[in-house]
Amino acid sequence: MTSQRHRTAATRAGCIRGAAAVLSMGSLLSFASVASFASVASVAPLTLASCGGAQPSAQTSDARSLAEYDLARDAFQRGRLREALAHVEQALSHDEDNAEASYLGALILLGFCAGDAQSSDCRFDSAEKMARRALEANPEMRDAKNALGVILVHQRRYDEAIAVLKPLTEDILYASPEKSWGNLGWAYLLKGRNDEAIDALRRAVAAQPLFCVGQYRLGLAYEKRGELDLAREALTRAVETDQPECTRLQDAFDARARIAEKRGLVDDARADLERCREINATTAVGQRCAAQLQTLQ
Repeated sequence: MTSQRHRTAATRAGCIRGAAAVLSMGSLLSFASVASFASVASVAPLTLASCGGAQPSAQTSDARSLAEYDLARDAFQRGRLREALAHVEQALSHDEDNAEASYLGALILLGFCAGDAQSSDCRFDSAEKMARRALEANPEMRDAKNALGVILVHQRRYDEAIAVLKPLTEDILYASPEKSWGNLGWAYLLKGRNDEAIDALRRAVAAQPLFCVGQYRLGLAYEKRGELDLAREALTRAVETDQPECTRLQDAFDARARIAEKRGLVDDARADLERCREINATTAVGQRCAAQLQTLQ
């Protein structure tokens, strides 16, 4: 029964993805009846026919779930996390096996934590439940596996994270190998397994050289192993790039300044600390950079 449920959920998820382009124009509709769903769906009968065998009531439920998912995705992209989460909950109330909605819910909850991991809004346990719910509905959802690994790392459950992420790195069908290798390396790094961290992180940046977070973590791993030149090179690759988000990677400037000080490169350290403070002086990292900068004056 379980395997049949997974196949049904996976099929439903595929139907939702296939119909998304058709139904996105109606994402603001409530789909309150079979007729309203049919009027939108009729423009692409072949797409919905491929779902096969669904009863009108099931179609209506799926359509309502999809509509709420579209609203959630739009709100999430606009940074309106509370609104997005409310729509995710509505989507799942209409279709508890909507894997995409569960996965999006996990991302939204991680978004709350990105702002402040100490905030009461940051609930890694709830994010974990959403990620696992997505995988229960669709065990082949690889992005949800990666998200679950990230959540477990944040919870300091490193062995569990490694158990989730390592098979994902070996999955040739995963389209973002830099993410799985990068997060596996992160788990190894925090667990103190530096050699394995370096191997995984080197694979991550080989798959995507512009993966600046991977370069940053590789720099930390080299630093822990005492290879300061390699650490500095990796951190430089992390921040000296055309990617705007990478040039604002505050932690990387802080780390490179620390290594420059260890090497006696005071002017370089000062420049990195100033850049770190300039990015955002109100964060914990920015305040640390500002305090350290005072000692170099």
